[in-house]
Amino acid sequence: MAVHTAAHHSSGQVLPFRESLMAMLGISFVTMLVALDQTVVGTALPTIVAELKGFDLYAWVATSYLLTSVITVPIFGRLGDYYGRKPFVIASIVVFTVASVLCGLANSMMFLVLARGLQGIGGGMLVGTAFACIADLFPDNVVRLRWQVMMSSAFGIANAVGPSLGGFLTQYYGWRSVFYVNLPVGIVSLYFVWRFLPHLRHVAHEGKMRLDWPGAALIAVALGALQLFVEMLPKHGFGAETAALLAMSVAAAFALWKWEMRCDYAILPVDMFRNQALAALFTLAILGGFTMFSMLFYAPLLFQGGFGMSPKDAGVMITPLVVFITIGSIVNGRIVTRLKNANLMLYVGFALLAVSCLGIVVATHNMPRSLLLVIMLLGGLGLGFVMPNLTVFAQQTAGRAHLGIATALLQSLRMIGGMIGTALTGTLIAHLYASGVNLALENDHAMHWAADLSDPQILINREGQQALLAQLSAAGHNGAMLLESAREALVAAIHIGLALAAVVAVLSVWQSRRVPPVRLKGPQEPVILAE
Repeated sequence: MAVHTAAHHSSGQVLPFRESLMAMLGISFVTMLVALDQTVVGTALPTIVAELKGFDLYAWVATSYLLTSVITVPIFGRLGDYYGRKPFVIASIVVFTVASVLCGLANSMMFLVLARGLQGIGGGMLVGTAFACIADLFPDNVVRLRWQVMMSSAFGIANAVGPSLGGFLTQYYGWRSVFYVNLPVGIVSLYFVWRFLPHLRHVAHEGKMRLDWPGAALIAVALGALQLFVEMLPKHGFGAETAALLAMSVAAAFALWKWEMRCDYAILPVDMFRNQALAALFTLAILGGFTMFSMLFYAPLLFQGGFGMSPKDAGVMITPLVVFITIGSIVNGRIVTRLKNANLMLYVGFALLAVSCLGIVVATHNMPRSLLLVIMLLGGLGLGFVMPNLTVFAQQTAGRAHLGIATALLQSLRMIGGMIGTALTGTLIAHLYASGVNLALENDHAMHWAADLSDPQILINREGQQALLAQLSAAGHNGAMLLESAREALVAAIHIGLALAAVVAVLSVWQSRRVPPVRLKGPQEPVILAE
């Protein structure tokens, strides 16, 4: 394979406008493929479990995907730096699409869990390589931010229509169609990427390359054990099993650090973590993931379980959050390139996120819907200011040789922050909710029904509520009062949980000062074309 320096079409982009547009369409379809899957599957899960009869594996449908994807993101991010990203983007589309078909063909929960694990490998490869492709195509940061709007728009559209599409497909065509919908999107993605995405890389090689398999294995153990720890903590508490998983993750991470320091062909360049700017950006990715996923997970539960909204109304409340991530990204692209200090957008973004979290903390059932919508809008706008800037700042700071691994690490650390956030917030909410419910039941001498009210989902399940109310009334208890007490306990628990997320957002504002001023305009390094 011949390797030579590619002549840029202009100082800001590698390809002419039409070819750049076609390549970006391919990357946008890839983004939509992953985002659609993440949003439509959740809607279909209750129906899937009802048909395949495997409630004990319910959580593993999501966990198996997250487990394999969080492991593969940094590995393929680094491999993309070495070999170029196009082969891995193509392979990931094929793996993801084939795995989606296998999910649709599943005849048991175990088969579905295994197929979702395979799908996660494809999803991790996509995230680890596709996000860095934009920096390949547009070396100039100002130009890149403008083109990145296409990817943000694809992500926003998928997030906005995903839940409704999942419900529609499940209701009219069955739950298997939720997975089959990835097939046409995957085929279109494959065409555009194969046809229009150039094969670029940034590291010229002499002789045969060696792969850091021990490093990859240690990454898998460290992140895999952490994911399992986070998954088990809210359900089982901090016991022997969860402590063992945490210890395994810490030990593997320490071994990984030691190994990568002495490895000549390290998959994870440790010098990146010694870079003050990158270390600060990586920390912000973790903190941002903590706040973002806490909001995305528990705001819908607050609206439905705590405030008694229907799923449709709760969906309307959440829509500004996901839609304004895209709008915020578009506005950010217009503003950040005109500021003398681009870092200002990080302060503004995290401040808006903190205000949104605090708004949810003080929200009540009687708060006007319009005000709730504004609160969610501010959160989406804040995330739209933060996420693209963290990516572009990290890419600019890392340099082209480490562009892929820097982008992949940012995505992985955001996911890890989200895992930690949902685990800690979830554990706190579960504990506070259980305490509040048990207190109400004790006062009414109705502890017999503690198991029925222990899961907040009863506050969403209208049929389950009617059956429980009938049982409580037959036993001489005021069922409506007990359900209202459970709602109040859930609202108070989520308020405290999201207060923690707000504190993390405020900490992120303070942490942003550690990021040295980033110059978005500067000399561009040569890109290497491999064809």
